[in-house]
Amino acid sequence: MNTIFKITFAALFLIFSGSNAVAQVKQQKIARVDQMPNLPEPFQIIDYKKLAVRFDSTVYDFNAKGKYWPMVWIDSSKKNFPQDVVGLYTAVADVRQGTNNKGMFHEALATMGATLGASLVGIDKTKQQNKNYVGMLKNYFNSETGWDIMMNNTCPEVALLGGGYGRDWWYDVYPNLLFYAVYDKYPNEPGFEVIAKSIAEKFFKADSILNGNYDYSYFDYGKMKPMKNNICAQPDAAAGHAWVLYAAYKKFGDPRYLKGAKSALSALQSQPINPTYELLMPFGAYLAARLNAEAGVEQYDTNKMLGWTFDGTAICREGWGVLVGNWNGFDISGTVGSTVDHGGYGFLMNTYDMAWPMVPMVRYNQSYATAIGKWMLNAANASRFFYPQYMPNEHETIPELAEVSKGVIGYEGIIKQSSYKEYENLKGPVAQGDGPLWVPGQNPKESQFSVYGSGHVGIFGSIIRETNVAGILQLNLLVTDFYSDKAYPSFLYYNPYTTKKNVSIQTEQGKKVDLYNTVSGRFVAHNVSSSAKIKIAPESAAVLVCVPSGGKITYEGSKMLVNGVVVDYNFQQKR
Repeated sequence: MNTIFKITFAALFLIFSGSNAVAQVKQQKIARVDQMPNLPEPFQIIDYKKLAVRFDSTVYDFNAKGKYWPMVWIDSSKKNFPQDVVGLYTAVADVRQGTNNKGMFHEALATMGATLGASLVGIDKTKQQNKNYVGMLKNYFNSETGWDIMMNNTCPEVALLGGGYGRDWWYDVYPNLLFYAVYDKYPNEPGFEVIAKSIAEKFFKADSILNGNYDYSYFDYGKMKPMKNNICAQPDAAAGHAWVLYAAYKKFGDPRYLKGAKSALSALQSQPINPTYELLMPFGAYLAARLNAEAGVEQYDTNKMLGWTFDGTAICREGWGVLVGNWNGFDISGTVGSTVDHGGYGFLMNTYDMAWPMVPMVRYNQSYATAIGKWMLNAANASRFFYPQYMPNEHETIPELAEVSKGVIGYEGIIKQSSYKEYENLKGPVAQGDGPLWVPGQNPKESQFSVYGSGHVGIFGSIIRETNVAGILQLNLLVTDFYSDKAYPSFLYYNPYTTKKNVSIQTEQGKKVDLYNTVSGRFVAHNVSSSAKIKIAPESAAVLVCVPSGGKITYEGSKMLVNGVVVDYNFQQKR
């Protein structure tokens, strides 16, 4: 049992004021991030929260006017649950959707992603236009097929239209991560507990059957059998299993789910080569850092999983990772996708979604604060280029059709050289989308605008805030740290400049707080009631936690707590 050391606030202040009392946390490098510019150019951070709010009000308007609008419809097929469900276009004017195919073809990646994104920026999706968009998500729980998990479609009748239903593992796993994230925001939504437990049971049993071997194309959760098809193996599905099972453990307290989470994460870690396929690897890196921190023991190789996440060395999904480069004067570093397809092809949804696990990971391992802060600055800067209003016309495939996006829908991706012959002479970066390729000859050019990817903007919108210093962002470490233990407001700041900068830190009005920097292991301000100026060293990061002023400090192993709440998981006091 760890000895708990109690210290008075006055004594603590003396300790932290001493120049040699604590050790600065050495920052670990992520090789791919080292190749990115400290301050990307041309530089501009758009208001992602405002964009998220506008996306929600614009896209969820059943009376929207304009060519190809509205973007939503009602599916009354009542699959899995006796209720209507909203359908959201995957891409503008996708001919598979709307009233076509009996209104049944819509994707959880779109509807769940948009619901989560809106919820993260403070919109209550249970009470909107007299509709409960949260409750509608239950229709993706495929009980009629016997799979009893969330899937990307509501039924097999539309499965072959696209979206990988029941044959492409990440498509089957990822909707369950999205669901659990939504469930964390709406813990009292009727019916969600039963669904969440069913998913956890299925994932736990699947992991037991797989027994460390995730080298399959997908898993049949109805027959409970691993399967192979023409799609290469996706061992990074283990990261998705692990994240969901750990969330279930934190929610329900069943130790089997913790066992399953650790088993799946160990299976992931044992891979001899980079098993990255699509979106799941970052969740493995996050969970590795979190489990290590909460246990106080280095059980999992976070660095290995971060390398797999960023480096573009995946074999199955060749080159999948984080892009680096300056294309004709545009820094596109930080976007996520293929590092090799036509010179590099970054996708909007993938970029947004990677921030979900990567940013809160810094809470549990602040040695990555500088690397993640730098990556997020690049990603936040480059992500505006997906939107036609921020990308110069000569770098877009269809700038003349941009009006259909209403300023809230971006292109699906940005690519170094267009994959379309008619646009191959455009200089990169080229904003485009794959929509016309999904239904050749039928999907119009406008289907290059990605509704599904744009709906995830609330992830960036909830995390990113600008400060008084252009180029230094405030990144919220808690907002996507789902199923976390009690924590005080925590923020990451990265200084990309070669000089020290004074940053204004805004705190909650009416509460006095002390600001503790987990990177330096010091309190940097006391009795702050509204704002404070904090110095951040050149090309470095600070992780500031707003703790109650004068709180009681205790230690449990490597953890430093204030009033019983962990503030620093890796306190490094010199002995």
